[in-house]
Amino acid sequence: MKNIFFTFLSGVFFAFIFNAQTIASERKSSFNEDWRFHLGSTSNAEQPLFNDSKWRKLDLPHDWSIEPVPIQREGITIGPFSKMTESGAGGADTGQTLGGEGWYRKMFTLSEEDEGKIISLYFEGVYNQTEVWVNGTKVKYNPYGYTSFKIDITDYCNSIGKSNIIAVKAVNVGENSRWYSGSGIYRHVWLIKTNKLHLDEWDTYVDASELKGKAAGIKLQTIVFNASTKTSDTQLNIKIYSPEGKEVYSTFRNINVDASGQVPVSLNFDVKKAELWSVESPKLYKAEVSLRFLDGSEADKITIPFGIRTIEFNATKGFILNGKSVKLKGGCIHHDNGLLGAVAINRAEERKVELLKANGYNAVRCAHNQVSEAFLEACDNLGLLVVHETFDQWQEAKRAQDYHQFFDEWSDKDLAASVRRDRNHPSIIMWSIGNEIAQRADDPQGQDIAKRLVNTVKKYDNSRYTTVGANDFWDRRHFKWDNDIYRAFNNVDVAGYNYMWQKYESDHVSYPDRVIYGSESFPKEAAQNWNLVEKYPAIIGDFVWTAIDYLGEAGLGHALELEPGERDSQFMGWPWYNAWCGDIDFCGNKKIQSYYRDILWRERDITLAVSPPVTEGKKEVVNGWGWTDELLSWNWKGLEGKQMRVNVYSRAPKVKLYLNDRLIGEKKVSQDNYTASFSVAYEPGVLRAVNVFKNKEKASAELRTTGQAAAIRLTADRESIKADKNDLSYVKIDIVDKDGNIIPDTNIAVGIKCEGKGSVIASGNAAPDDMKSFRSLNPNVFRGRAIAIVQPNGKAGEIKLTVSAEGLDDSTIIIQSN
Repeated sequence: MKNIFFTFLSGVFFAFIFNAQTIASERKSSFNEDWRFHLGSTSNAEQPLFNDSKWRKLDLPHDWSIEPVPIQREGITIGPFSKMTESGAGGADTGQTLGGEGWYRKMFTLSEEDEGKIISLYFEGVYNQTEVWVNGTKVKYNPYGYTSFKIDITDYCNSIGKSNIIAVKAVNVGENSRWYSGSGIYRHVWLIKTNKLHLDEWDTYVDASELKGKAAGIKLQTIVFNASTKTSDTQLNIKIYSPEGKEVYSTFRNINVDASGQVPVSLNFDVKKAELWSVESPKLYKAEVSLRFLDGSEADKITIPFGIRTIEFNATKGFILNGKSVKLKGGCIHHDNGLLGAVAINRAEERKVELLKANGYNAVRCAHNQVSEAFLEACDNLGLLVVHETFDQWQEAKRAQDYHQFFDEWSDKDLAASVRRDRNHPSIIMWSIGNEIAQRADDPQGQDIAKRLVNTVKKYDNSRYTTVGANDFWDRRHFKWDNDIYRAFNNVDVAGYNYMWQKYESDHVSYPDRVIYGSESFPKEAAQNWNLVEKYPAIIGDFVWTAIDYLGEAGLGHALELEPGERDSQFMGWPWYNAWCGDIDFCGNKKIQSYYRDILWRERDITLAVSPPVTEGKKEVVNGWGWTDELLSWNWKGLEGKQMRVNVYSRAPKVKLYLNDRLIGEKKVSQDNYTASFSVAYEPGVLRAVNVFKNKEKASAELRTTGQAAAIRLTADRESIKADKNDLSYVKIDIVDKDGNIIPDTNIAVGIKCEGKGSVIASGNAAPDDMKSFRSLNPNVFRGRAIAIVQPNGKAGEIKLTVSAEGLDDSTIIIQSN
């Protein structure tokens, strides 16, 4: 790190610490390193001579809302959670976290190689209401925290060799989100340097959605920009590389571009023996697009990954991918990364996609905003279909300070930016123009907005389909679904139903050409939804709310024991911070509803779960997004002899249940919800459920009473990672007995220590209400489990993670950073 100090004498002493400078000649280089950060409002921080020497040094991406509140007050704050509301806290909405105002500053210097180049900054995501200054001049305002944006800063940069100061202000105040948004520069920032004759990735589009026998018809569009004061002659070169890296097509075109002008270019050509992108085999091609000066030297070059595949939606065959009908096994997700907050580290984004694929999903709905580039790249690489969504509201507010206040001025700009940035991703099959929009059926206002948004999408991509997620009219009591919902779908191609499976069949009769999917559904109504998906071709899939647990909407999924007359609530109060409605928890482990979904999707033959008896005089009430209180556990110490409810989930006609090899009973399995329920007096041992077909026992599943805690088991998702801060290793921490069984009824504390070429950047457990363990190096395990997320420091070598617990031997794992 290089420190440069300047002293100015005019009655005031100023000290400036300039961090390691970004001096790079690459076209696109990371701009994440060596920023300074200040939480809170401040004066003149945008000015170059501002003294930021006392500001905190950090690398991006960064989310200040996930960090401990600076002043901890007993009974009021725990880590990042606070009962105070003055700094932008949203209560249950944002998981009891705070927003506020934050400032970032960074210095960089251009080198001689950058002389005459176009200099741009690319911010993938800053929450919220972002202002950017370069050397004291304001160059950008971006109100929507999820929209990526680029800024040409060439005219604001100092001459070669002189330092430049970037200042960024992010404001996240008031009630502006229904879920945890995070705060600050939470996604990557890039410095882009191009010649005045150049291309732009967002203005380059490869439409590979047509098949001609075994060949693919490719439509490639790009724009050649000339920012110089002279006319330029250039050669545009196109090369297509196969998934194996072999050049399969090339062409060129000579182009004349006027001074300060631009030339759109469209080319149509075929790629023979096309290898198709699919969920099972996500083959990716690359388009290399370059410009050459007349002397043969290269002016610019970009590479665009793309996939060749066809998509179609119709009521006869449903969703058709490459000529084959595919049912969408979908889940909704929010953008956060659990213990990491909103920070979009590449590996964290990739892991989400891995978890979805590993748990049977073939589709994801990105609720309710543009996601990171890394997430979509992972969907492309791993084969996960995407419903891409941009808005949670239009002109009418859901929260007082939300995006509605910017919608009229910014919605077309934000939607265009989303489509332009992401349209080359083959994983995307639908563009959603909104979720549970208040004006969805208003006429003419809602109709006019929908038409405008769809036209904006079609301006930049005519190869995909449009959709909207529509709910019942609890917010518009004068409307009725049967009479009015059709207007919500008038202007889109595919109808998304939020929690309205009861209307699938009747609407299919009334609108036989309508293509329907469950854009959101309750976990506990999974069978009702999926049965109809399998029954009708026009009903193409189901997206549960949600696939993965997320921060905010605290306690949205819960089950409570209530006394007669006691009322349930939609959310849970302090200390709940996690929505707890996901199939997959914060540690990446399956919850009961995920095992149940395995049965529906035929990923598993049989499973079983156990509920303890409800307290006498009370009844269990399961929230709409909740799941009944049951566990994959046969550890119920203190409940010996008590009647336990055992749910066996299976598609078999009958199941048997055994306890310690004694037959408890045989029951028919309901083919409506694939459940057979038993009442069993608890005694330790082995509880085993068996499928029965024609009196023959087939597949089985069992739960076993574990022994005492004997060891700490550490399991890394990868023990060899890149020496890059964009890579991570997720280390699961399990408390096990002598036979290696996880002990589901222990919540003991563990200590986590890391040495070597990396650090633990977050650790904790999956509990929705254990604030003290959240991002703690001394968390309690939850149901026998916790997790540590290890990040390399950028240098090669060993990272040693050690976990300890009282009464157990320490456990150590080595992660190699290469």
